[in-house]
Amino acid sequence: MTSRPTAAPTPQASSPSAGVGLKPQHYADALARAAAGRDPGLWFEVHPENYMVAGGPRLRWLEAVRAEAPLSLHGVGLSLAGPERPDRAHLGRFRELIERYQPFVVSEHLAWSRAAGVYMPELLPVPRTCATLTLMTDHVVEAQEALGRRLLIENPSAYLALDHDWDEVDFLTELARRSGCGLLVDVNNVHVSAHNMGADAETWIDRVPAALVGEVHVAGHRPDPNLGDSLLIDSHDAPVDGAVWALHARLMARIGPRPTLVERDGDVPDFDDLMAERNTAETGLRGASREIAA
Repeated sequence: MTSRPTAAPTPQASSPSAGVGLKPQHYADALARAAAGRDPGLWFEVHPENYMVAGGPRLRWLEAVRAEAPLSLHGVGLSLAGPERPDRAHLGRFRELIERYQPFVVSEHLAWSRAAGVYMPELLPVPRTCATLTLMTDHVVEAQEALGRRLLIENPSAYLALDHDWDEVDFLTELARRSGCGLLVDVNNVHVSAHNMGADAETWIDRVPAALVGEVHVAGHRPDPNLGDSLLIDSHDAPVDGAVWALHARLMARIGPRPTLVERDGDVPDFDDLMAERNTAETGLRGASREIAA
């Protein structure tokens, strides 16, 4: 049976805003900045797997930040495209965090990371086949029912040419139709995948259904250390590239502003530098709002 939980409201329903990934080294700065109210609409995203603990300072810090700003939970461990059902204990811990912190968005990936009791610290790719679509639909429905929330599913980065039956946008659209999920469009992943696979990133951006997009990510990437510019890596350890900003602007101009996250997971800069990129995204969202209103 298809599950269609109601999505929580965005940080600013009338004007979607930009956020940043919350890192432990930034807790104090993030809390002070959010409490000061200098950045209207500022929100933070965390990986729930980093907070699936019984107690301690990490949960207290997150609670303090949540009291000042909205949160988004971006899962990396459900292995929704894997061969096995979602782990019930993992789902239970995930739901506890949802109930405690009331995130405005809950998301996961079109990827797998678990099989036969082995967990891999990667978001592994899957061929977009009819069998995968059926399997992932079942897993997304089960996860949504267990979590009591609608999931947004993120498009992955591609590094190998697999034997696909479905175009990626069509696959994600059909997954959403069957399961009731929404989409998290990672614009950097669109750029990286198009570059690596010889596809057209603008065509992807122009085709994704506006009504399904609930959140957007932008991030940095780097050339592969061995292959150079012929293979881009979704590294999250560099500033957002100009080509990714251009794709983000193109998407926002077509579908309207959406909550946009600046991701940075490696070579993490000072909080003020991260916020400067966040403000670039915020400026773009405001510009898109004015253009649509005009």
